[in-house]
Amino acid sequence: MRVLGFDPGTATTGYGVVESQGMRLVHVAHGSITTSAQDHFAARLNTLFTECQRLLDVYQPDAVAIEKLYFSQNVTTGIAVAQARGVIALCVEIAGKPIAEFSPLEVKNGVVGYGKATKKQVQEMVKILLALDLLPRPDDAADALALAICQINAGGFHRAVGK
Repeated sequence: MRVLGFDPGTATTGYGVVESQGMRLVHVAHGSITTSAQDHFAARLNTLFTECQRLLDVYQPDAVAIEKLYFSQNVTTGIAVAQARGVIALCVEIAGKPIAEFSPLEVKNGVVGYGKATKKQVQEMVKILLALDLLPRPDDAADALALAICQINAGGFHRAVGK
């Protein structure tokens, strides 16, 4: 199974592609989609949509994993992340791929085995699980790889949103 993970944001959206080969997890790709703060928000969302389509075409995932919306204090940031999540979800729906979502707590539990793990611990475990030489950068891409790992470890598509 091949999973494309997204850590959504308007300025930077991390992506990571992981494939399961038997009991092994294999790193396929990771990176980020960035938009300019000088662009109108609609143009930024269009860039995100176009890049999401391109990634779906290039990597042909069996499923997509995305981080659940979580914010505690900065509502403005939460709204921007919600917009990015919506664009990604729409793009994935148009492509006909199942999409699952995971909370930060679920990601930490799923990758490190401890819900209060630090960001650095999650990155280190992603590096180990995918046999990478270096920590994946940027941080958003490491988070996206962790989301993809969670979807694979969840046992396929049973966590798909709306299923």
